[in-house]
Amino acid sequence: MKKANILLVDDHPMLRKGLAQLISLEDNLAVIGEANSGEEAIALAIKIQPDLMKGLSGIDTLNALKRAEVSSKVVIFSVSDSETDVLQALKFNADGYLLKDSEPEELIEKINLALTGELVISSPLTQILARSLRPAVQKKPSLERLTIRELQNLKLIAGGKTNKEIAKKLAITEATVKVHVKNLLKKLGLKSRVEAAIWAVENNISH
Repeated sequence: MKKANILLVDDHPMLRKGLAQLISLEDNLAVIGEANSGEEAIALAIKIQPDLMKGLSGIDTLNALKRAEVSSKVVIFSVSDSETDVLQALKFNADGYLLKDSEPEELIEKINLALTGELVISSPLTQILARSLRPAVQKKPSLERLTIRELQNLKLIAGGKTNKEIAKKLAITEATVKVHVKNLLKKLGLKSRVEAAIWAVENNISH
């Protein structure tokens, strides 16, 4: 299995060490570099071209990466849950925004989703996107097309549950959860888990 290469960026060495140890437990992920600042990250990214850069902050750094034509996915890792910070990062083409108090299991799942090209955000930030993207998520697909199990999956996604947590809750396998998620997205005409969560919150079906 080819491993996805990750560059960690943060000015706290202990945080980088903790993330590196967590990622090292995954067979499909590998940390190939660490940077202490945005400037150092840009220089390293140009040199090693990682699949994903995690921990970046700063719109200037994001813009510099784009100018340097670095093709890596960029996921912001921050303590801030400010609506302004989240929306600004996504506006400037970040591939995700995760909070530093996220559970390890959620971090790994979000990293893997980001590598597939999906926009990822921490579960508590769903409400922020729901408010900001309201015009884009006011589609009215019919829930009648969903099976009972697919509806259960949708509600749990809206509640911020990972695939592993959904599988445990519903006593099914993670592979089955992935199939249900794929099917419900297709039936609802939605593109991602994030959009599904936002749509569920907006339409009061998250409980």
